[in-house]
Amino acid sequence: MSAVARQGAVGGTPRAQRRPRARVVRPPWMAKPSPAVQALKFLVIAAIVLVMLYPFIYVIATSFSADPQGSTTGLLPKHYNMAAYRTIFAGDVVLRSLWVSIGITLVGTFLALVVTITMAYGLSRTRSVPGTKFVLFVVLGTMLFSAGIIPNYLLIKNLGLLDSYWALILPGVANAFNVVVMRNFFMEIPEELFESARIDGAAEWQILLRIVLPLSKAVIATMTLFYAVSFWNSWFTAFLYMNRGDLFPVTVYLRNIIAGATTAQSAGAAAGDLSQVGANIQSVTIVLTVIPILVVYPFIQRYFVSGVMLGAVKG
Repeated sequence: MSAVARQGAVGGTPRAQRRPRARVVRPPWMAKPSPAVQALKFLVIAAIVLVMLYPFIYVIATSFSADPQGSTTGLLPKHYNMAAYRTIFAGDVVLRSLWVSIGITLVGTFLALVVTITMAYGLSRTRSVPGTKFVLFVVLGTMLFSAGIIPNYLLIKNLGLLDSYWALILPGVANAFNVVVMRNFFMEIPEELFESARIDGAAEWQILLRIVLPLSKAVIATMTLFYAVSFWNSWFTAFLYMNRGDLFPVTVYLRNIIAGATTAQSAGAAAGDLSQVGANIQSVTIVLTVIPILVVYPFIQRYFVSGVMLGAVKG
């Protein structure tokens, strides 16, 4: 008996009669790009990166320029000089405003996280907390309607918060979008975890602290970045509610420099440095304003995308 016959006798399919496997055809957007396409993508991304980095490099070069107008040669200062930095660190105006911004950001971010987490957790417990739908409707309504500048100013004035740091913190401790994102994340946690914790006798605050928060590191890190950047970059509320210059955060001080309301002399420059710190003061202040966010962002970046996507609204 031949080998083909023996293979057929035992129930196998002769090799000659086997059908070739169907070739899997992927859609064009899933196919592996050619080297030319990969090179084109690399060039496009590199060009975008250069366009995004150019303003930062130019500002840094301007801050080290000895030219009063902050002129540079390409991306390098014409004449290297630290006069603008000496001016900033010699006077106490900018440093004090930096400490004000740091304090507002830390306190405001902490309070905002406490309010957002507790509110989102309460709104996510639709079965055990009555009235959650109505409260959620009110929260979503704030995203569509706002009182306006004048009513907000009158409210802060009647509360006695003018020339107070609380006027910069309290209005931003609850952001409707962040509450909705965190609520959706909490609702995706399996209900069995909550039920088993309640059977073991855990109270709601224990469930929140011991079960929910450890599972929510990604979305909490994302909300931390959102609130920190919001408090750090906010300048209009301070410009609106603050009348004393010693209470200004660094963003208002930067705005005054750009608008010409603050000069190098009022920033604390020595007489010999006044000729060298014209436009340079603006660049130095911008650099000092951006550095804290650039330092914090790398530690939160790995949670950023996952936190937003996990808590995103799904249709």
